[in-house]
Amino acid sequence: MNDDALYMALALEQARRAAEEGEVPIGAVLVCDGAVVAHGRNAREWGADPTAHAELIVIRDGAEKLGRWRLSGCTLYVTLEPCPMCAGAMVNARIDRLVYGAADPKAGAVGTLYDLSSDARLNHSFAVTRGVLEQECGELLREFFQRLRKRGRGQNQGVR
Repeated sequence: MNDDALYMALALEQARRAAEEGEVPIGAVLVCDGAVVAHGRNAREWGADPTAHAELIVIRDGAEKLGRWRLSGCTLYVTLEPCPMCAGAMVNARIDRLVYGAADPKAGAVGTLYDLSSDARLNHSFAVTRGVLEQECGELLREFFQRLRKRGRGQNQGVR
């Protein structure tokens, strides 16, 4: 297993934990200089926080642990293509590289609907590797939403 697949597998573990907690199963891992600095998962339902996306959680935690807001030299691994909010945070944090699993046709902002990773109008760009463990990442999301539909819940209320 290569390093990207290894770190994405860690992000998938976080996504599975999110699903167990009633959250949309998205997980993320921040790696800097070959070491995992932060990991996290969606916590919007649990924290009643619309900004508690997995990516923002690991960016905040990683910046705190590293003692700097510029996360140059870091790679962010996330199971689903980031939305505009999260991709914007990556630009602002000066992330060097993003690796994601499944594309997001509804909100993807690093190639699907928008591409904030390489927009020349912004003050930073970052490299993107797409489709790492794509099948596993996508299947976890599909199964989660199928279970919600079977329960007849129009929106996720969380379990806490």
